[in-house]
Amino acid sequence: MALMDFFKKKSSSEVAKDRLKLLLISDRTTCSTEVMELIKNDIIKVISKYMEIDSDGLDIQITQTDAEDGMGRVPALCANIPIRDMKKNVRN
Repeated sequence: MALMDFFKKKSSSEVAKDRLKLLLISDRTTCSTEVMELIKNDIIKVISKYMEIDSDGLDIQITQTDAEDGMGRVPALCANIPIRDMKKNVRN
């Protein structure tokens, strides 16, 4: 994927596809779409304090990964966050 792909405007079909993915993921993890949207908004809010991000290109998924103890699979939160620039003079 080229760097410029992060800055493309999504078509309505891509947005609908992303929403459907979010719905399917939430069904698999018993996490409601409302909760997934709250998580996404919170992540945007926190990261935006330190970086300028492309919130339209943000992709958050809950997937399954192998547990560290080797005893099955556990949910994992994966986020792809396109960063436009780092903010200067960030203070707590």
